[in-house]
Amino acid sequence: MKGRTWPCRSDGSRFSALPSSKINGLKEESRLPMRKISPSSRQIRLSSISSSDVHDFSALPYDVLMKIGGSFSLQNLRAASLVCKSWAEALRPLREAMLFLRWGKRFKHGQGGVRPNLNKALDSFLKGAARGSTLAMVDAGLIYWEMGRKDKAIALYQKAAELGDSAGQCNLAISYLQAEPPNPKGAVKWLYKASLVGHARAQYQLALCLHQGRGVDCNMREAHIQEFTADKFLHLAQARWYLKAAESGYVRAMYNVSLCYSFGEGLLHSHRQARKWMKRAADRGHCKAQFEHGLALFSEGQMMKAVVYLELATRAGETAAVHVKNVVLQHLSATSRDQVMVLADNWRALPSSH
Repeated sequence: MKGRTWPCRSDGSRFSALPSSKINGLKEESRLPMRKISPSSRQIRLSSISSSDVHDFSALPYDVLMKIGGSFSLQNLRAASLVCKSWAEALRPLREAMLFLRWGKRFKHGQGGVRPNLNKALDSFLKGAARGSTLAMVDAGLIYWEMGRKDKAIALYQKAAELGDSAGQCNLAISYLQAEPPNPKGAVKWLYKASLVGHARAQYQLALCLHQGRGVDCNMREAHIQEFTADKFLHLAQARWYLKAAESGYVRAMYNVSLCYSFGEGLLHSHRQARKWMKRAADRGHCKAQFEHGLALFSEGQMMKAVVYLELATRAGETAAVHVKNVVLQHLSATSRDQVMVLADNWRALPSSH
């Protein structure tokens, strides 16, 4: 379920204030001596509060509890369970779900001293999902998708999405885009919901849909300024979401932000910003960005740096980098060429969110 990148040149609780006390007519009382108040009299007598005034968290409908705590981590669930006994009882199924989720990940990845077993992983995820964990729903959906049982995957994504899980919303949207026939309007609806809460992949996919003009007629009308043409609106909107995804560490979005700055599409033309975002993408392993950044360094005469990025791009499968790299290597001494290979061998990509 990988999204495509933009084609590059190498491809062609609030508090309310208490009411103030009335001071009129208190002249006589103010002459009375002050009486010392004992600490015990300051305490609130909880026993005087009627039990009907206390709202029992555990009495909430289970579907409401699922929506509140379905995406909580085990640490957050344990913290919430310490508030009171009713909270602890109400959240018990979700705590159990998180344990099943943990075992599911162990079986899926062969961690914690167990061998990889996809069937046991799926069984654990489904048990967690049945207890309300949206995280388990998404993981079970991923396994179903890999098995080719896409209808079951979409059903789980749908349930997680309706409970407010941003990963479930994003996966559901991508499922809609890959369906036969595709449902781009439904996809954009869920991508927009996930994007608003900061899901980087959803932000990138939303920008990609805007870029391609998919599903935007009814769902995306963020700008209502009359002087904007439809094309200008789409350029501004796609650049906005590319930038948000890039700022969240999504590598492919970094590359596209660089192109937006380079061509002035949706962002003010800036060679400096274009170079900055291209280097960020290159340093995080984006092969096209490595090629583009290597070309820029070559044009500036920085041969050693240029050939390192070109070598990295070549190793990542960017065939267009091979010829340029060989041309640059001819201008370097044997010692410099050896140094370049050592630098490329020891290079490690910076962390990213994808």
